[in-house]
Amino acid sequence: MKSKKTILIIASVIVLAGLVWYFFLRNKDKPVVLTTETLSKGAISTSVTATGTIQPVDTVIVGTQVSGTVSALYADFNSVVKKGQLLAELDKTLIMATVDQAKAGLVQAQSNQAYQAANFNRQKQLFETGSISKADYDIALNTYQVAKANVNSAQAQLRAAERNLSFTQIYSPIDGVVLGRSVNIGQTVAASFNTPTIFTIAKDITKMQVQAKVDEADIGNVVKGLRASFTVDAFINDTFNGTVKEIRLQPSISANVVTYATLIDAPNDDKKLKPGMTANIVIYTKEISDASLISVQAIKFNPDSSLKKQYQIVPAPEKKKEAKVGNKNAMKPKTPGSIKAETVKVPDSYVWLLQGNKLVQKKIKTGLNDNNHVQVLDGLSTNDVVITGMESAAAANAAAVKSPFMPTRPGGKKR
Repeated sequence: MKSKKTILIIASVIVLAGLVWYFFLRNKDKPVVLTTETLSKGAISTSVTATGTIQPVDTVIVGTQVSGTVSALYADFNSVVKKGQLLAELDKTLIMATVDQAKAGLVQAQSNQAYQAANFNRQKQLFETGSISKADYDIALNTYQVAKANVNSAQAQLRAAERNLSFTQIYSPIDGVVLGRSVNIGQTVAASFNTPTIFTIAKDITKMQVQAKVDEADIGNVVKGLRASFTVDAFINDTFNGTVKEIRLQPSISANVVTYATLIDAPNDDKKLKPGMTANIVIYTKEISDASLISVQAIKFNPDSSLKKQYQIVPAPEKKKEAKVGNKNAMKPKTPGSIKAETVKVPDSYVWLLQGNKLVQKKIKTGLNDNNHVQVLDGLSTNDVVITGMESAAAANAAAVKSPFMPTRPGGKKR
């Protein structure tokens, strides 16, 4: 009797413990709240990002064609210069000596020409009277012609010397602003092998350009005429606009990365942009101003098994057919040589709609995707409620209770 009573007591304790656990201790299934949205209208675009450098549209390097010592400078950094304005002078002493030497050589050649002309005329008269031989006459004629050629040579040497003398005065070839000065007074410049740089002049700093380095993976989407915007560190809150005007075909390779120089017009009326600034560039490859949009999360959402207790899940007809075909193919044995190459297709986009107590999957046609929103071309109406995600009721309530001191996200809206 005592054993039966003990068993009965133990059984009662177990039952009581089970009831306490079931009604008070077990984790109850928490309801799931779906986040939804409807179609919205807005702008969407796809873009290419790059970095680049600000530079003037037209830059002229001013140098010297003769060697010498810089004797005077009439312009400096940031000087505004006009076309034909004297910028610098070289010491003229040696070149003036060359000019004087050329003048003396010309006078000597002219004097010799006059003498040989008179001598030729005498020899000609003697030859006509038969007093000298034909050989003597030819010698006199040749000497006279050589004297004439020497005069022409002396004149050319004088012109060259005078031209070199003019090169000692360096003038501005354009209207512009001096960006750089490479010499100082007293410095010697040598023009033996190349032209030394004296000044660097920008033609018009109100018209700048950005030389962007576009990656080879993105260059295929970039064409002339596309809109672009960029920022610079000096004016981080300002956005500058421009237009793609040229894509250079010569690639640049650095650390196995291939980029292409892409030039972007950059109006600079307020002269904020300065040569050499680094620009962070966005080139808009496609833009639509009034598109039907949904969030990217909508095409990524897939209901899990926890939703089956609250909703009836209805897959799209296409998905049901794919599942059936997949099951049939899985059951068929694969024989050698039976596998054929298939054309790779871009996967369709699907979303889940909330219709009462049903979750209905629907196929849609999409366009541009900027990683935040997706353009919907076909398949949805403005009345469709699109599911973007799910969360527990407790989390949803916590998110709904917001501090009045917290700022509201721009463009935020309740779902």
